[in-house]
Amino acid sequence: MGLLRSKEEMIEACAIARDIQSFDLLIEDMETQLGNRWGGLDFKDGLEYLSTAEATALSFIAVAVDKQDEADLTDVSNLIVHAKANNVKVILIAHDLSPAALHQLLRLGADDFAPYPLPDGALREVISRLNQPPAQPTLIQPVTQGGENRHGAIIPVHGLAGGAGATTIAVNLAWELALLAKDTDARVCILDLDFQFGSVASYLDLPRREGIFELLSDTEAMDAESFSQSLTNFNDLMQVFTAPAEALPLEIIGPDDIGRILAKATEQFDFVIIDMPQTLISWSETVLQQSNVYFAVIEMDMRSAQNTLRFNRALKAEDLPFEKVRYFLNRAPKFTDISAKARIKRMAENLDINIEVQFSDGGKQILNTCDHGLPISETAAKNPFRKEIMKIASSLYELNAKANSK
Repeated sequence: MGLLRSKEEMIEACAIARDIQSFDLLIEDMETQLGNRWGGLDFKDGLEYLSTAEATALSFIAVAVDKQDEADLTDVSNLIVHAKANNVKVILIAHDLSPAALHQLLRLGADDFAPYPLPDGALREVISRLNQPPAQPTLIQPVTQGGENRHGAIIPVHGLAGGAGATTIAVNLAWELALLAKDTDARVCILDLDFQFGSVASYLDLPRREGIFELLSDTEAMDAESFSQSLTNFNDLMQVFTAPAEALPLEIIGPDDIGRILAKATEQFDFVIIDMPQTLISWSETVLQQSNVYFAVIEMDMRSAQNTLRFNRALKAEDLPFEKVRYFLNRAPKFTDISAKARIKRMAENLDINIEVQFSDGGKQILNTCDHGLPISETAAKNPFRKEIMKIASSLYELNAKANSK
């Protein structure tokens, strides 16, 4: 595929790769979306074309990279830099690329990316996003003015087993804190740091902000305004940093990046609730070190027990602040279960932990509430699960008020 076209056929985009023929699905999608109004080039020809005046008329370039290119990303980096210099948008098509390499290319200025093989409709969706006008900050509250730093409390919630209910607890804890703060100037936000399958946005029926990806791609350029514009307002009481619209590698950011995000959050908010990914990664330590308290959610099952042992060993092996961790037992046995108290005590002793809170099984009301995109207080205010959340929120709010009064 070359760039030879009749004068009547304008080239709108280019697909560029070391060997474009090895990305046959990309060729098919480009033809589906653009017909004959695109061209395929290798890295060398692509760089030459981007140096011409004609290239400034391109809508975008799709740069396809695979594992073989990772040893030397110079040509790919130059393509991105040249395209951005011409105000041409860049879509990165990544096949078996490591998170570090992907992060490097995104930080150079790639506007979006899609995995290869391309899922059905993926290229169409990316092109559609690129063509959308910049999002207006209509869903956010004003940025804290006057350089005020609130020194907010950082409170991560980490599920040590899949389906333990950490996101449900994080979302509703943030909301209960927001309710307590509604008649004051205290501010609450929740950060969804599970960049692959985070569901805070789903639990609150919120759109996933496109600005999240851009912010994560270059945190060094982030300021108070850009961070604030990445947030979504929920019911005028709480701000939400949603997971990105597309599944991203958890290592798309590093410890320094997460430190910058937490710094901006604590400057603008009094309470920063974090829904953590289940996986431990390079920046998990940063979150733990900066947290005021770290909630770990488990259940009464073998998965939770084994993962808790692994979690504890990892913290102790790295000499991390183990004392910050507070263990929550979700879906605890009912009080009518006579042997439950002994089983919970035995589990805590075997794991060498102290289970500080036991959440009742809220039953179908909790599932229905999550599916409807509302906090529990809005649909099942008297649910026993919510009562425990309220107690924790009240305790955190009072402790924060005392600390601020000193």
